Amino acid sequence: MVIAFSSDHAGWRLKAELMATARARGHEVVDLGVNSDDSVDYPDMAEALARALAEGRAQMGVLICGTGIGISIAANRHRHVRAALCHDVTTARYARLHNDANVLALGARTTGPEVARDCLLTFLDTPFEGGRHARRVAKLSGTPAPAEGA
Repeated sequence: MVIAFSSDHAGWRLKAELMATARARGHEVVDLGVNSDDSVDYPDMAEALARALAEGRAQMGVLICGTGIGISIAANRHRHVRAALCHDVTTARYARLHNDANVLALGARTTGPEVARDCLLTFLDTPFEGGRHARRVAKLSGTPAPAEGA
C-alpha cells in the first residue's frame, strides 16, 4: 500500500518516525513535506495530502500538526477524505472499523511517539467492518448507499 504523509512544522519529526515505521512494514511512502521547523500553514499540508489521494498517488494518508485538530478539519473539507484524529489505539481501530477512515490525523504535541506508532500500526492493520457502517460512510462522501443488509 502507498501511504502519503504530510505535516506542518510542529509535526515533521514525528512524521519522519512514522514514515520509517510504515516503510519497515513494507509500505511505500510518499513524503509531502514539510521537513523543517520553518512555519507553514497546516491547511496547505492537508490540501497536498487530499490531492495525492484524489490523484491516486496514495491509498491512505497520515497528517500531523501540533494537536491534529486543525489539519484534520482542513482535510475533511474534501469529500473523498475521511480524516480521523486519533489519540490511542482504540480510536485508531474504530476510525477504520466503523468509519473507513482513509487518513490518520495525529497531534505531535499531544501524542507521544510510541502511542503515535501504535495508532499508525492499528490504523493500517484494521479493515473496514462494512455492514451498517457502509451506509453511513457513503453519506459522508456523497456516494450511493449500498443495498440494505450489505
